[in-house]
Amino acid sequence: MANENLGNAKKAKNDEFYTQFSDIQKEMNAYLDYNPDVFRGKTVLLPCDDPEWSNFTKYFAQNFEALGLKKLISTSYAPDSKPDAIPYQPTLFEIESPGYDPEKTQTKGKIFTLSRDTTGDNVINVDDLEWSYLEGGGDFRSEEITKLRDEADIIVTNPPFSLFREFLAWLVEADKDFVIIGNMNAITYKEVFPLVKENKLWLGATNFNVGMYFFVPENFVYASTYKFDREIDGKKASRVPGVCWFTTIDHGRRHEPLSLMTEKDNIKFSRHKEVRELGYYKYENYDAIEVPFTDAIPTDFEGMMGVPITFLDKYSPEQFEILGMPRFFETAGMSKEFVEAYYASGQTGQISPGHPDAAYYDRDKRPVVPYRRIFIKHKQVTK
Repeated sequence: MANENLGNAKKAKNDEFYTQFSDIQKEMNAYLDYNPDVFRGKTVLLPCDDPEWSNFTKYFAQNFEALGLKKLISTSYAPDSKPDAIPYQPTLFEIESPGYDPEKTQTKGKIFTLSRDTTGDNVINVDDLEWSYLEGGGDFRSEEITKLRDEADIIVTNPPFSLFREFLAWLVEADKDFVIIGNMNAITYKEVFPLVKENKLWLGATNFNVGMYFFVPENFVYASTYKFDREIDGKKASRVPGVCWFTTIDHGRRHEPLSLMTEKDNIKFSRHKEVRELGYYKYENYDAIEVPFTDAIPTDFEGMMGVPITFLDKYSPEQFEILGMPRFFETAGMSKEFVEAYYASGQTGQISPGHPDAAYYDRDKRPVVPYRRIFIKHKQVTK
């Protein structure tokens, strides 16, 4: 239910969630703090933006010289390609531009570029943006946008929620660095998790537990049972929980070790009653212990541990090794006896003998199937 706004948007293909400038700035600052030259001499592509009011475009255009960019490219979708969007009204900026064409403005996407001082003030910034119509509608999968992808060094954007898998595959195919926004559950996708496991992709610097507010169109319909709506600077906004940044660009928080205690102390002093009273359960179908909370990971356990996907927000590759995820792990799966006991206890769910998810019996012998787990182990055990 917590992601109902996001789910409604996906079903309706209403993917117009616009990222706030402050959220973009906060994330980019984390990469710059770690490597001040991360964008220097680079061409940055923003392939899913409406450049006239995209905060991604504004951020990189305003900071063009400070970042040391070589070139900025920002493209948009044609209004006619978004049937659920607000009826498109050309801005004065567009209408008063020499290249304005009323016959193209509905059917063609736009491309904005920034690479030189066009105003003669000896500064390259947002005032120097140049634009024209694309040949097509601006779909990132088109040959036209794919050529721009191949020209770029770094891709940064908030891609359409309904096309996240396709968009990521499009990025990986080109072997480009990127910073994109997605739902935390994307961690479990077969297209995503192997990249995380191999340290080819990781979470950004912004803690995803806080959620993010996005600007939405006036005709956006909020979830009826669980809505987070408000106005920010007079604009309609919606809070989407569990949203995070996915990136291939390094940042300092990724290398901060998680503070841990020994297994004995962790159980004794844990703020989680479940761990303090019951300790760690062992899975019925894996040689691993169940660690239900990231801050309950013991420092002295040498074997495999199953942790929530939220662990990745604290993951340091120097401290832990990611071994896999149950659904991508070789295992015999749940036993016939466990499945029978699960249904006999009155629980519902789509499981059957051989089901790969991690499972265990609690102290009352009740079968438990926790939400998606990631298997990890310490790289160096501290006794």
